[in-house]
Amino acid sequence: ADDVPYLAGGADQGGYRDIISPPSQRPLQSGDILMLDTGATFDGYFCDFDRNFSIEQSDDLSHQTYDILWRATEAGMTAARPGTTCRELFHSMQSVIAEIDVQGGEVGRYGHGLGMQLTEWPSHADFDETVLEENMVITLEPSLNYGDGLIMVHEENIVVQNGSPRLLSMRAEPELPIIGGR
Repeated sequence: ADDVPYLAGGADQGGYRDIISPPSQRPLQSGDILMLDTGATFDGYFCDFDRNFSIEQSDDLSHQTYDILWRATEAGMTAARPGTTCRELFHSMQSVIAEIDVQGGEVGRYGHGLGMQLTEWPSHADFDETVLEENMVITLEPSLNYGDGLIMVHEENIVVQNGSPRLLSMRAEPELPIIGGR
């Protein structure tokens, strides 16, 4: 990366309450879910992705939520082909999230375009009929509210291609990574 102008995060027991949390003096604790979200640039172009980690241990609901978001991203990668609309892409991810969705699909969007800005057109939302084209660079960013006011977001950056899209970052682990512990 040439620059990392954006690095945000959140952490709390079983999940985080905001994806852009202000820094605090609270040390990470066993059972926290830590999310780090970065927007780095290379040769003037942005990336935007996050990763989630559990500190020492995690509960079943956090594992289930992570699994659903990982599978929703897989569904998004399967759907992200030239000719697919952003609305169809949104619904491919929402169909997986619906397994435990308490938001009723009212999340706004599940990703966006990437380029010279961190967030660009199009939006992967129920209202966006933009047709994906080959070589578009987009994020897949499903999110889910769960538990008592918690949120989890999963994000990957891809290039839309005929056939499978090309990942621009190493794919997140299929299971919630645990840091530390015995």
